[in-house]
Amino acid sequence: MTEIGIKSYAAHIPRLRMDRASIAAAHAWSLPSLKGIGKGERVFCNWDEDSITMGVEAARACLASGSKQRVGSLMFVSTTPPFADMQNAGIIVNACGLPSSAATLDAGGSLRAGVSVLIRALRTREDGDALIVAADDRRSKPGSIQEMQYGSGALALQLGSGNTIARFLGSASSASSFTDHFRAAGEKYDYYWEERWVRDEGYLKIIPESVERLLKETGIRAESIDHFCMPAIISGAAAAVAKRLKIKPEAVVDNLTSKCGDTGAAHALMMLAVALEKATPEQGILVVGFGSGCEALLLETTEAIRNYKSRSSVSAALARGVTDKNYTKLLSFAGELDLDWGMRSETDSKTALTQLYRAQDQVISFIGGRCGVCGAIQFPQLVACVNCGSIEPLTPHPLADEPAKVATFTADWLMYYPAPPLYVGLVQFDNGARVLMEMVDVDPAKFDVGSALRMVFRIKEKDGRRHFNRYFWKAAPIY
Repeated sequence: MTEIGIKSYAAHIPRLRMDRASIAAAHAWSLPSLKGIGKGERVFCNWDEDSITMGVEAARACLASGSKQRVGSLMFVSTTPPFADMQNAGIIVNACGLPSSAATLDAGGSLRAGVSVLIRALRTREDGDALIVAADDRRSKPGSIQEMQYGSGALALQLGSGNTIARFLGSASSASSFTDHFRAAGEKYDYYWEERWVRDEGYLKIIPESVERLLKETGIRAESIDHFCMPAIISGAAAAVAKRLKIKPEAVVDNLTSKCGDTGAAHALMMLAVALEKATPEQGILVVGFGSGCEALLLETTEAIRNYKSRSSVSAALARGVTDKNYTKLLSFAGELDLDWGMRSETDSKTALTQLYRAQDQVISFIGGRCGVCGAIQFPQLVACVNCGSIEPLTPHPLADEPAKVATFTADWLMYYPAPPLYVGLVQFDNGARVLMEMVDVDPAKFDVGSALRMVFRIKEKDGRRHFNRYFWKAAPIY
């Protein structure tokens, strides 16, 4: 039987980090107990980031050069998808330049959905590769413990046969009406039950039953597990489950609390990526997903992992972070603080869906055009070449992965922008194209004409009246 498993992985973690001590200090007048958990940092999204934009960046990094045409399906997993009745996975397919024939699916419903979808994809053998993209940006009520515990991030896995870095050994599932937390349809925040109940009746009973069944079916001893990935925001829960299962304590994978926070449906896969980053050949990895039951998955690393290097590992993504202590920025970006931005912000942001469809290759896929007469590359695609004036049809030319640098820029404090100032300027691509673009993630001390840039997929504008996000590409410095 053809071996199936993980071929590549990549993480995307937003650049912004909120110092937890700053959150605790803001609530000290009313909730002084938060100071006790005000250690470390948590990741939060900029105003123009969400689960789709994070998923696109993780997927782009996951796909090795030349492997896009092998992808036969893409499954997007999130408990916080931007759209409830419009497929989110289709946007990711187009933004990543994947074949339009790729099958797409949105999944969610619980925090174990990432592991659930991974198992289903590994058990369903396809001719092409499958891409799993999990991302979450969960909302938390100001002053809640979840505000301290949550983080944001995305993890992408490419699955298939041949040259796998981790082979699939088996899985076990169990369904249960046990509810540790929930969020009703249309609500912003999760509601949590008492921690001791969740730990003792949930984690310590439901997870061991599923894992023991899996170990029995695969003939693998718990003592031989080298990496145990169990996302849990309750302190010490993973260690307690490992002890009950007789998994060695050193096998418990770091849950990324200190520098990231819990990334929801992506977190089990994020911890799997941490394990893969450290693993050596022929090591056993046990991944658990918990929520309305349990999923348990066993993998074994192969010899190929010895020479594999992710294009965006979890450790590398965490290292790119910038710490912020402005608590109101977190509130504003999450929509919890409605600032008075003045009259310049009072515009109607209605998107023409007809025009968006007609220009989707340019807007979503960032495809420019190459002149067949003089070879000049331009964006947007116009009727006539901007260089020689030829009216011959332009040949499509993708720009999202092309190297570029800053040609000119300005920082605008007058125009309305949710994260002032607005940086905008000419981006000079190495292939000759020159595009006027918004620039994001700018550090003024390191940013200047000639700075290297990469293209990132972000929210261009939010229509707060109709609740539609319009996406486009922006330029970000390479630090």
